[in-house]
Amino acid sequence: MTPGQRLRQVANFLNLTTPLGLMVARASRSRISRGPRGLLIAAGYAWKLPHAGAFTVGNVVLYRAAHGVAGRNELLLAHEERHSTQYAYCLGLPFLVFYGVAAGWSMLRTGNPASRNFFERQAGLAAGGYIDHRIEAEA
Repeated sequence: MTPGQRLRQVANFLNLTTPLGLMVARASRSRISRGPRGLLIAAGYAWKLPHAGAFTVGNVVLYRAAHGVAGRNELLLAHEERHSTQYAYCLGLPFLVFYGVAAGWSMLRTGNPASRNFFERQAGLAAGGYIDHRIEAEA
């Protein structure tokens, strides 16, 4: 692990987002295993929300995919890892509010919660499986 990855790991533990992610993983009966770069992989997430195939809470990446498949897509894992870093620089739980505002802004602008969402764009829209819906004036 690089010093930056270790710092992110410690920051997300101290800001309580990784413990929250572990609670969500356990409550949803996801199978938790160690992943690369200080991440934890939670496989088999089956709750209805969020609708994404994968999402991150702190350093915990929750996948709908089964154990053995979860975390294999390197592009998606890198996208989710960037979200883990975003939790750290937003000081943890405020990330959820900031992300919600960014998703709302994107919905107003494009009708899609990811297209103009700062956090999704920074993490890489295509890597996260999102389509870039352009604003009418930009087309």
